[in-house]
Amino acid sequence: MTWSQAAFGRITLGLTAFGLLVLLALGIGIVWMVQQQRAYTDGVVATQQLRVTTAGVLGSLQDAETGQRGYLLTGNPDYLEPYHQAQADLSRELRELASRAIADGGRADRLEELRLHIDAKLAELREAVALAEAGNIGAAIARVRDGEGKVLMDEIRQQIAGVEARSTQRQATRSAQLDRAGRLILFAALGGLALIALLSFGISRLAVKYTKDLEQARAELQRANASLEQRVTARTGSLTAANEEIQRFAYIVSHDLRAPLVNVMGFTQELETAIGTVREMVARAEADAPALVTQDVRDAVSEDIPEAIGFIRSSTNRMDRLIGAILALSREGRRRLTAEQLQVGTLMESLSSSLQHQFDAAGAELRLSPPFPTLRTDRLALEQIIGNLLDNAVKYLDPARPGRVLVRARREGGMHAIDVIDNGRGIAARDHERVFELFRRSGPQDQKGEGIGLAHTRALARRMGGDIRLTSKLGEGSVFTLLLPEALPAHDPALETEDQPA
Repeated sequence: MTWSQAAFGRITLGLTAFGLLVLLALGIGIVWMVQQQRAYTDGVVATQQLRVTTAGVLGSLQDAETGQRGYLLTGNPDYLEPYHQAQADLSRELRELASRAIADGGRADRLEELRLHIDAKLAELREAVALAEAGNIGAAIARVRDGEGKVLMDEIRQQIAGVEARSTQRQATRSAQLDRAGRLILFAALGGLALIALLSFGISRLAVKYTKDLEQARAELQRANASLEQRVTARTGSLTAANEEIQRFAYIVSHDLRAPLVNVMGFTQELETAIGTVREMVARAEADAPALVTQDVRDAVSEDIPEAIGFIRSSTNRMDRLIGAILALSREGRRRLTAEQLQVGTLMESLSSSLQHQFDAAGAELRLSPPFPTLRTDRLALEQIIGNLLDNAVKYLDPARPGRVLVRARREGGMHAIDVIDNGRGIAARDHERVFELFRRSGPQDQKGEGIGLAHTRALARRMGGDIRLTSKLGEGSVFTLLLPEALPAHDPALETEDQPA
């Protein structure tokens, strides 16, 4: 299967996008895993802090109980210092225990139950100390021996152990969840990496195959180009030969047509001379014998024959101009174009000066809009093209408004474009191509011309590697656009023939 560039691009883009999605999913999974690890770490810290706090609470209670019993046994008030300190610390430690337990996920009601037991234990301790301070040591010792304090202390130990156990259980649950998540991320990462490896391998295989197909297509294209160049060379040779034959034919036909035309024109002159003699003879006959000269003879001598001779002379003159134009066109088609560095702006100013009298006579304005390019082209050909376009512009102005002709230059698609813009009478859309045909004209035939100028200018422009384009609207004006390359074509087969003498 041969891959097209578009198909290869779509497949490669799709696989690459899929690979990026896989990487994105892995990245999201890793970020989630980091967050889970952070939560687990926070849980471990919370559990350890909870254990430290519960140990502190239990230790403070034990210190309070030890201080109480030391005071009861010795009566020394110094033993009450741990008791008082423990009471002060327990208030703070219980608040810390509540906050840490809740942060670790514990229940507030269970902590409230623990606080109540601790308050009961402290109350029992305070009661015994109060009895001892009142001097009733026996009652105080009896209060200790009644077992309520031991029961409360055991209950407190169990509750603290329960808090620690539940915290440990929550930590074990977090650890198991983290372990499962880690295994899941690991398997997903391995699967994603394997998938990316497969995608990379597939893209590499596609690239190798596409490269082979591309090299094969390039080789086939080179072979086709070589064959095409051969065919183009052969056809160019045929076209060159045909063009030369057409030019020779045009020259020969024009030359051979001119000989009988000269004879016709000569005999027409003789007829004009002879009709003068006949007119004189008819005039003498009419004077000497009027009955012999009829009205038909008078009309023939004075009107019919001179009119016919006038038609013959007009037609032969027109045919002579057409033959001359064909000969000129044939000679110009065989002229070798010579490339030179040409400042188009300077050429435009020269043409403007030479045509200024025509514009002044027509009451029209010719305006040049610099800048103009510098081209390596044939000066005479460019002068003929621009001169013809300007001559047409001034000839076909609209008498209903002041004439304006603008010449400007610009870039268009890698070519230099020279626009000749007029506000003349315009050309109908159906005639936009017709005006470039030989001997074809558009609109009223009220100006001198044989219909050769635009055909000649387009032929010249194409030989120079460019073209001429027309945009026009009837009644509004026309824009003739001359397109030219930076330099003349390197080789023009039409220039290979030598000029023949006229």
